[in-house]
Amino acid sequence: MRKDKMKKKFQMKMSRRQVLKAGLIGGAGMMVPWRFLPAKAFAAIAAPGHSDPAAQTLFFETVPDAMADGFKYTGGKITTDTTVTVEAAPTTQATGLSGGTTPLFGYGPPGSPTWPGMTFEVDQRTTLTVNWINNLPQNHLLPVDTSLHWCYSLPGYTGNSIIADGVPIITHVHGFASDFEFDGNPEFFYSPEINNQQVVGPQWDNVQGGFTTQFRYVNNQGAGTVWYHDHALGLTRLNVYAGMAGFYIIRDDDDTGLPNNPLGLPARPYEKAYAIQDRMFRNTGELFYPAFPGDPYYDDFITGEGAVLPDPPFEDGGPTALAEFFGDHMVVNGKIWPKEEVEPRNYRLRLLNGCDSRFLAVRFRQVPADATDLANAGAPLPFWVIGSDQGLGHKPTDVNMVVIGPGERYDVVFDFSQVPMNARIIMENIGGDEPFGGGIPGPQVFGETDRVMAFDVNTDLDESEQEDVFDPKLLDLNPYYPRANDAGADRVRKVALFEGTDEFGRLQPLLGTAEPATDYNGDPISWPNERAYIAAGLSGQMEGSIAWHSPTTENPKLGDTEIWEIYNATGDAHPVHLHLVHFDVLDRQKFNAKVVPQPIVQHNGEPGNGFRLTKIKKVGKPIEADGVERAPKDMVTALPGEVTRIKATFDKPGRYVWHCHILSHEDHEMMRVLHVGSDA
Repeated sequence: MRKDKMKKKFQMKMSRRQVLKAGLIGGAGMMVPWRFLPAKAFAAIAAPGHSDPAAQTLFFETVPDAMADGFKYTGGKITTDTTVTVEAAPTTQATGLSGGTTPLFGYGPPGSPTWPGMTFEVDQRTTLTVNWINNLPQNHLLPVDTSLHWCYSLPGYTGNSIIADGVPIITHVHGFASDFEFDGNPEFFYSPEINNQQVVGPQWDNVQGGFTTQFRYVNNQGAGTVWYHDHALGLTRLNVYAGMAGFYIIRDDDDTGLPNNPLGLPARPYEKAYAIQDRMFRNTGELFYPAFPGDPYYDDFITGEGAVLPDPPFEDGGPTALAEFFGDHMVVNGKIWPKEEVEPRNYRLRLLNGCDSRFLAVRFRQVPADATDLANAGAPLPFWVIGSDQGLGHKPTDVNMVVIGPGERYDVVFDFSQVPMNARIIMENIGGDEPFGGGIPGPQVFGETDRVMAFDVNTDLDESEQEDVFDPKLLDLNPYYPRANDAGADRVRKVALFEGTDEFGRLQPLLGTAEPATDYNGDPISWPNERAYIAAGLSGQMEGSIAWHSPTTENPKLGDTEIWEIYNATGDAHPVHLHLVHFDVLDRQKFNAKVVPQPIVQHNGEPGNGFRLTKIKKVGKPIEADGVERAPKDMVTALPGEVTRIKATFDKPGRYVWHCHILSHEDHEMMRVLHVGSDA
């Protein structure tokens, strides 16, 4: 019955191309492209060979404690300058599936990789050097689309392959203001060392001293929930899906992580960190990732959009990248639908959305003891948001739901004493099983993804070592984080989010500008005078949708403070991430614009289809960022048909990036270089 309803809803929607042909986008009265609904996923997921989420036991296994000293590098908080060796390597791990263990790629001390990787906890006065060793094999666990703009498709690298040279990596510490050579820029990738040889990315030629695996992190930024994950060009979605991610927690004199911290925040063991992800599995335990005809989403994004995948480079229609991914199993810290046993007191919960495409809309609801569904759940319970991506907010914000985009983090305090002893609380997700467009609740396609994990309030209160002194009414978390405004900006920069098609007709999310591009001196940036651009009719000043490899257009002057206006000309929300900086979220506002078709040159010189915006006009009143966004951010959700404004200071020189943090999007060109200062 549910499947029939979904199919009917799917058939009533316009195709993206039909809407884009209308040439309009934006605010009230204008047409907005539809949001994809994966109605056809049921048949493929129910097919023999796939893990059936309805057959799994929910809330049986205890969630691994990412904040336990035994799961931290060096066994606790790093308080002196330290060097740590971390390897990326294959491993096998029990995820709680009834079908068996799961082969993975993980980070960890040599010989001990895990999913997630072990946690770094560092004092802000320290310098940490991490020796990131690539010991991945000469095959990938997941299907690799070599038609993409990826590591071994770059000029000079087309003779390389995973089977000959191994899986390349480059680790990005997300939310960290590192020097550019240690930032995890995707063209700084490197392969395993095989027969005393190692393939390294082209950007290492621009680093004094050349290639190194020793990355230096000077932790002189505010306390916050930073995390690390792989960022290799065109492989990010696959390497992260395979398990390559972990927490990196920064401490300062206020947020010490100790029971006697000046803010009265819950400290370990009452401080937890949860990496929430979604996955699909085979019934034998292996990860499953769709890429071939008959797989979930293939018809929606390939055949349903009229894409033609020739042989070569595709054999029998794949493997191909797909525009989005939504798993039918929810995973927290590497375990499917786990539980946590808690005392009736306040707990600090650091929530990380580590999904590929899924927005989470998280609530906490009481259910009967041992319940595994929400059939008899109570109303959503209140909790406090105390911070976000890179640190604590101005004041605690009282909410009963928080929306978390992919890559985003929220720092919350939940009081488990508000329910009776022996009660169970389920962390619910009402974000839905399709790309987020701002509507809550989202459509529930899969049967069990509305539940993330459970908390059993079944342990007696023990205040012998740590009193529960958290009081949000008295807490002044970050008095130096006032409401942001336009004052002090050196430039207003207009960028845009687009959706086009690549040379095969596949949907291709793209970044670009909403104004003629200029460099850090204000001089025009022109399309290259090269055959592919000339053939596409692209000349003069750059503007509109632009692929990753084209000349850099986001080129702030070193030390400048800029306001970025992010115009979303697509039908979906996009979680936008800027490397290097933290930023203030200012406001959001509807806009109208005309969408004009414009060619886009692909990495191989072939033409694709993009757009540019003309006649842009903001409409209605801007809506200021609310309390949960009044914190140091490195992620912002740009809603469809809206311009989202952020403010950042670019205080380190060099080559960084900005991108959508839907991993399937950034791997298929929704990423651009962000170069601070000269020599862009």
